[in-house]
Amino acid sequence: MRQSRNPLNGVVASYNPEQGGLEKTMAFINPLALTWELDFWQKNRALLDAAIGEAAAQAGETEQSRLLLTTGVARAYLRGYALTQQSSLATTSVKMRRELRALAETRYQTGLDTLDGVQIARTNEEVAVRREATVKAAITLQRDAIARLMGEGPDAGLTVLNGRGGVAPAQPALPKALPIELLRRRPDLAAALARAEAWAARVHAAKTLFLPSIDLSIVGGFEASVTSTKLSKLSGFLFNPFALGYVAAPTIRLPVFQGGRLSGNLEVQRAEYDQAVDAYNDTLLQAAQQVADAIANLRRARSEFDAQSRFVRARRTELALSKVRLRDGLRDQREILQERADLLDAIFTLRGLDGDRLIAAVDLYQALGGGFAGGPGPDYPKPAPETDPITPVVEGIQSLTGG
Repeated sequence: MRQSRNPLNGVVASYNPEQGGLEKTMAFINPLALTWELDFWQKNRALLDAAIGEAAAQAGETEQSRLLLTTGVARAYLRGYALTQQSSLATTSVKMRRELRALAETRYQTGLDTLDGVQIARTNEEVAVRREATVKAAITLQRDAIARLMGEGPDAGLTVLNGRGGVAPAQPALPKALPIELLRRRPDLAAALARAEAWAARVHAAKTLFLPSIDLSIVGGFEASVTSTKLSKLSGFLFNPFALGYVAAPTIRLPVFQGGRLSGNLEVQRAEYDQAVDAYNDTLLQAAQQVADAIANLRRARSEFDAQSRFVRARRTELALSKVRLRDGLRDQREILQERADLLDAIFTLRGLDGDRLIAAVDLYQALGGGFAGGPGPDYPKPAPETDPITPVVEGIQSLTGG
């Protein structure tokens, strides 16, 4: 609403003296105001694609963080699982080494053995005691690591590796060949590609700023004016079908004489796109290297585990043969205890190698993306902003106007 008065000797009165000194009350109600940009060059579509690509990149980074967290928990649990298996073996080994030391001391005191045998037995006992303490401390560290990864205090991991109801994970089968297309299951690679696509869309949007654009504006509503200060008269004119009015006006914008602003903006977008492409290429090469390293490490761990398994079986056979010779009077109890201690040491090493191969499987699982299903398909087109059909037109405008 607006209230006004025409001056007696003003411009309006000079054209129409009867209008001089009159007071007018005017009111406007414009509930409709629309602006429509005729997006001939797909600028708005490009900006939407850029926003979608950025959202997809952030989602991929979130999945990558989740993958790192879950594999970290898996490694800590599997290492703790192997350590709990070793802990009971280490405790049994300490008891057996003490028996061997006591037996060696008895033989020395009775003159059946030299002091060298006693020193060797004592050394082996101390090694077994230190190994037991190391394993127990390592179990505590793994419990704390699991609790930290869970976002809890140290007490939360006390019951995780209690040795009851432990899960022995199965080894996944490893195919002879892994196709490179499996890398699209990696969330970090999908995030890098989505970010490159987002910047490619921004490059297109920057190019469209060189081209003319047309906007259509529509304003509609009610308008009334009376030569009076009484609002009652105004309301009768305002809320009337004859007071309806609208204005539709097209606007054409020609981006000329920009002083290089548009060219500078385009170069910035291109530079950001190049950085995103370099980041994608680096991520791709790193992903391929991680998969190759994980496969090699898994094969090495499995080979060492198989070799140690054969060694343990050989030790068991030796112990069985020693028991037979003991019954025949060809061996004494000291040699049997030594064979058992050596067998425990071999099994202790086997449990550690079992943990190594399980963790190697987790490394491969992580390198392959952990089953991420949000990546692009194998035939997904790569971003190529410089093949845009408006590129030659933009380059021509830049050469003529400088942008």
